[in-house]
Amino acid sequence: MDLSLSERVKEGIMILDAKGQLVAGDGADRLRERLKSLAATGSVNAILNLAEVDYIDSSGLGALVMSFSAIRKKDGALKLLNLSRRNVELLVLTKLETVFEVFDDEQSAVNSFFPNREIKRFDILTFLQQRKKGAGE
Repeated sequence: MDLSLSERVKEGIMILDAKGQLVAGDGADRLRERLKSLAATGSVNAILNLAEVDYIDSSGLGALVMSFSAIRKKDGALKLLNLSRRNVELLVLTKLETVFEVFDDEQSAVNSFFPNREIKRFDILTFLQQRKKGAGE
């Protein structure tokens, strides 16, 4: 399934809702180009909602890292929202959980751009431990 992106703004923060697979080819290219153009226009704070992204390959990870770097060069931030268990495990495996801020609550992700707001951080280790218990491992 190709990657589609829809955009919305919440409290001045661009939220990109992705749907499909973030893989080599059009999907990774589309994401990279869209985030690069956002950075070029000055919209440098963005949240990428991955709730409906069921698969990310190495090219997709590369697109995320390149987009993160492009936005960071403009003194902005790219934060990830609503990752699936598989995608969380992928971030842990590649050690990218140390690069990206990850959230499972949209309002907390938005709040993270405002210094005096309360933020509920996503705890990746707790998430993975709960999933393992739920799977009976």
